[in-house]
Amino acid sequence: MRTERYRIHAAALRYFDAVRRAGSIREAARRLNIASSAVNRQILALEAEVGALLFDRLSGGLKLTAAGEILAHHVIGVLRDAERVRSEIDALRGLQTGQVELVTLEGACHHIVPGAIAAMAARYPRVTVGVTILGTEAIPAAIANGDADLGLAFEVPPRPELRRIAAARFRLGAVVALGSPLAGAARVTFNDLRDHTVILPKANFANRGQVQPAMIRAGMAGRGRYEAGSIELMKQLVLRGLGVALMTRVGVEAELAAARLAHVPLWQGRGFIQSELGIYARANTPLPIAAAAFAHSLSVMLDGAVGGGVEPAAG
Repeated sequence: MRTERYRIHAAALRYFDAVRRAGSIREAARRLNIASSAVNRQILALEAEVGALLFDRLSGGLKLTAAGEILAHHVIGVLRDAERVRSEIDALRGLQTGQVELVTLEGACHHIVPGAIAAMAARYPRVTVGVTILGTEAIPAAIANGDADLGLAFEVPPRPELRRIAAARFRLGAVVALGSPLAGAARVTFNDLRDHTVILPKANFANRGQVQPAMIRAGMAGRGRYEAGSIELMKQLVLRGLGVALMTRVGVEAELAAARLAHVPLWQGRGFIQSELGIYARANTPLPIAAAAFAHSLSVMLDGAVGGGVEPAAG
C-alpha cells in the first residue's frame, strides 16, 4: 500500500505564515521583500502538496480555510521552534542575536517598553525588537495566534492558551493638574469627583471595564463628559484644564516626574481600585532566548514602576 508523505519546504512555511498574517499575497510579498508571483507560486505549490485549498480568495483579502487553520497551527509551532533553536545556537556562539515581537498598549510605550528596549540594547545589541500597539481585547489573540512572542496588557482574563510570566498591580486614580484642589490629596472617592468634569478611557482600555461599573455603583453613570482612546489625549485634556482623567500611572510617568500632573488613587468601599498589568506568552511553548531576555527586561521595568510589586508566574 502506497503511503503519501508531505515534503513541505521551510520557505513555503514562511511564505504561508506571511500571507496568513498579512491577509493578502501582495502585502505578504511587500513584507518579505520579494515578488508577489514568488509568494503566489509557493502558496499554490503548498496547496497542491497538501491536496486542499488553504485560503478562501475573498474580495476583501485571503481568509484561512479549515485546512489552512490546521496547517497554521502546525506552522506557528514549527517557526517558533526554529527561532528558539536559532537563538540558542547563536547564544552558544556568543552572538546573542534574535528577533522579539511584542504586542502591547499605547500607555506602556511611554516608559515601560522604552526602558525595557534600552536595557536590551545595552546587554544584547544584536537583538531586534518589534512592537505593535493594539487594543486590550486584541492582545491575547495576537499572542495565541503566534503573531507575537510576548504581550503586555491590563486585566487579561485567564485563557488556557496563554501563560502569565509576571504581573504588577497599579492603582486606578484621578490624574489632575497641579493646580487642582485634589492634587494634594492622599486619595479620592467618586463622591469627591462629583463637581469635576470626568475624562473616561474608551473601551479599548481594560480599565474602562473597571471604572464604568464603579461609577454606576457610585451613582455617577453618564457623568463622563469626555472619552478618549489614547493616553496622550487624556493627558493633554487634563493639562489644558478640561477635566480629571481616570487611569493608572502607566503612560503618565514623565508628567508625574516633572510635577506637571498628579495621580491620586481612587478609593471605593474598603480599598483602592487596582488593575493588573501582565506579561504573557503562549502556553506550552518555550520562549526563544531573546524573547525570554526581553520578558525579563519588561519584568524589571514593571518592578521599578510599582516599587517592587511584581508577581512572577506560578510554577
